[in-house]
Amino acid sequence: MFTSKTPWVILLVLWMIGSIWWHVCRIKQVCPDDALPTSETAAADLPPAVGPEGLLIADSDRFLLTLPGNFAFARSGALAGMNRLGGSLDSLTSYLKANPDRVLTIIGYFTTAETNSTPFASLGLARAEGLKQYFVQHGVPAASLLTKGVEQSDLMFTPQGDSLYGGLAFTFASPAPADSAATDTTSRTSPAVATTTVATTIATASAPVSETAALPTTEEGLAAAEKFTSVFEPIDLYFPLSGATYIRTPETQKFFDEAAKYLAKNRTKKLLITGHTDNSGPDEVNLRLSRDRANQVKAQLRKSGIESGQITVDAKGETQPKADNATFAGRKANRRVTVVVH
Repeated sequence: MFTSKTPWVILLVLWMIGSIWWHVCRIKQVCPDDALPTSETAAADLPPAVGPEGLLIADSDRFLLTLPGNFAFARSGALAGMNRLGGSLDSLTSYLKANPDRVLTIIGYFTTAETNSTPFASLGLARAEGLKQYFVQHGVPAASLLTKGVEQSDLMFTPQGDSLYGGLAFTFASPAPADSAATDTTSRTSPAVATTTVATTIATASAPVSETAALPTTEEGLAAAEKFTSVFEPIDLYFPLSGATYIRTPETQKFFDEAAKYLAKNRTKKLLITGHTDNSGPDEVNLRLSRDRANQVKAQLRKSGIESGQITVDAKGETQPKADNATFAGRKANRRVTVVVH
């Protein structure tokens, strides 16, 4: 039989049940259906900001960046996927550019169960170096970035084991003294080609090249500045950031139209495609990157009808800069592929 006190009793019971559930499931976290993700939890199913899944990068009380997601890597892969970050790294990039008194160490993690097919000492170091290149391409001085590879056994892989969620960590410090030596697990970039900038010239590996105007600050601007004069005069191709197809312009189209006609009539002649990079990163990595980019251009040109036997691919890495690697615009100008008939 219900009385006037019944509703209050029911509310009290419900409140007690709710309190017990909250304490046991949310505070003690012992309810089986509400367990936190384990290392075998699928990355796609991870809550946006639970425990270690969210990304936090902090430099004491000077800088703080929190993102709801994290990086992702293919198993044994070195390139970080950023589509699950839930935001951008722009504020971190700006902080590093504005504070040269701070050095960011990027720590890349790996497991011994993964295969390291990179030229780096460990897959973790390769992962860290890959993100370092991202920052350098966005204008962060290479001297403000260190990389390190660390083995870690409890990385968060998907149930299928084909994807890693996270894999990177970050620490800040003051710049090391100039005469300090880096450890064998840490990579600090040092230019392999000395460059000297003088008022109107830029030192290259061969001879000074006159600068008639300020360099464009975008890959599109650099591509537009290239002019066709002859198939026997080199012309540089540029690529959008992270793009695999060179930026086509009316001038590059003229070059390849004329080159195709000439090579069709002169079977002993060849089109030389040479890849170049800036000086950010290890020499051997830059050499490989320059060759890969040159081969990408070759694959694209084969579709235009130029015989494969009439295309020669070469790679120079960072050894033949056309501009000063000490500047952001100069590094962009140096990341190019040069084509010429010879």
